[in-house]
Amino acid sequence: MRELNHEPSIAVYPGTFDPITMGHVDIINRALNLFDKVIVAVAVNSAKDPVFTLPERIKMIEDTFTGQERIEVSSVSGLLVEYAYRQHAKAIVRGIRAVSDFDYEFQLALMNRKLKREVDSVFLMPGFRWIFISSSIIKDAARNGGDVSDLVPPHVNEMLINKFKNFRR
Repeated sequence: MRELNHEPSIAVYPGTFDPITMGHVDIINRALNLFDKVIVAVAVNSAKDPVFTLPERIKMIEDTFTGQERIEVSSVSGLLVEYAYRQHAKAIVRGIRAVSDFDYEFQLALMNRKLKREVDSVFLMPGFRWIFISSSIIKDAARNGGDVSDLVPPHVNEMLINKFKNFRR
């Protein structure tokens, strides 16, 4: 019997993750059904002003997936598709919540294909219960005293409460 040389399939799931939400968690778990390893790439984006620092965002994700050997968390800046290629990733995973997301993501996927044909784009929809949430909506609700405890992992909810405790009037 011939031995098969199986190279693990790797996907990169990029985002700001400010903060990580249950929608992100759902997409990561769905990606694990398709790939051997998922690299969660926390974006350093100078155009955004995140509430949480890069180390805080990385720790949130690591704490969410403690003990999960098939998930790696790292930061990324520059061209994502180049990063994915250097990591030997077969795909970049993107979450799609609505048709409005698809237009932008489709354009991005076409540019990535032009730059590195070896890296595909894979679009995944979160479960229906998470389709309406985004990090921005969660931060806005938490900042104004809303209960977002069922929309983020428990430790992230605590971080949001602590971050905004002096903001509420």
